[in-house]
Amino acid sequence: MKEIVLDTETTGLSVQDGHRIVEIGCIELDDLVPTKKIFHCYLNPERKVSENAFKIHGYSDDFLSDKKKFVEIADDFLLFIENKKIVIHNAEFDIAHLNNELSLIGGEKISNTHIIDTLDIARNKFPGSAISLDALCKRFRIDNSRRKKHTALIDCELLSKVYINLLDQREPTLNFSSLNENKNVTLESNILYSKKIIKPSSSEHKKHNEFLKKNLKKNFF
Repeated sequence: MKEIVLDTETTGLSVQDGHRIVEIGCIELDDLVPTKKIFHCYLNPERKVSENAFKIHGYSDDFLSDKKKFVEIADDFLLFIENKKIVIHNAEFDIAHLNNELSLIGGEKISNTHIIDTLDIARNKFPGSAISLDALCKRFRIDNSRRKKHTALIDCELLSKVYINLLDQREPTLNFSSLNENKNVTLESNILYSKKIIKPSSSEHKKHNEFLKKNLKKNFF
């Protein structure tokens, strides 16, 4: 199953205040394994970056002034995420900004049915605990030392690792069902284990009984 881990950076918090996207980062996962396919771009937001946002991501008005506008990359972006689930940490924020950009160019909005919010997963899994991306990296011992600023691609790389840990997919499933004469036992954890039944021959059974009689007599009489 293919999924897209996505992150955005913006000029500020709220689309109601006219804030826009300045960076989009996406990494494709195939059965939870990152592929080499990424989508990444900086964008000219056609407005000034707020002081608070600049402190978070460090993208200045000067830096963004010659970048493409959202309308110029929209088709490529939509093609990249087409028919895939989108994994986002705090999806409400990113989807609000993406749908605002799409509405400004008359595009169709992204449906919430395609969204997996790792913030919701973490909230349900660790109620009452810190569930920011940095906090989850610390919990799962994921190295986030490169995250000096909030940048979309680095955040996507970290989130892809966090996502796998949140789904408890760190260890491979054990499955020895190819062995002959197996009896499969399904545990509550849904991990499939197998045990092979080995039946002794009549001569082996006889030797085993003789061994037991000899040693029981030696040890107890």
